[in-house]
Amino acid sequence: MKIFGREPVYLLAFIAIVLKLSAAYGLDVTGEQQGAIMAVLSLAVALATAVVLRTGAAAAAIVNLAQGVLALFLAFGLHMAAEEQALWMMAVEGAVALVLRREVTAPVPALALEQRSPIKTGS
Repeated sequence: MKIFGREPVYLLAFIAIVLKLSAAYGLDVTGEQQGAIMAVLSLAVALATAVVLRTGAAAAAIVNLAQGVLALFLAFGLHMAAEEQALWMMAVEGAVALVLRREVTAPVPALALEQRSPIKTGS
């Protein structure tokens, strides 16, 4: 997979270098904030990869990206209790489940018990 004609790993490395140089020459960004920025960028690339490659991992990538964005906001000074963070993440996970839910069939043969209702007898 390529983004702007380049491999995502090289783009992330370039952004990391630019971010570190900018911090060294006056950009007011702490080490924790730099780490949060790079984590969110990495998660965004993971989401793009999951969507492009159609691995079926898009839901997990979206939830992880949301967690990374929340961590980024907290690193930049957002004050939020752990309970509020959990509620926001539950909202994201619920929305992802509603939007991306698919019918899933196990890759094993169905059992006879699974093919008939234990409530309905006869027929």
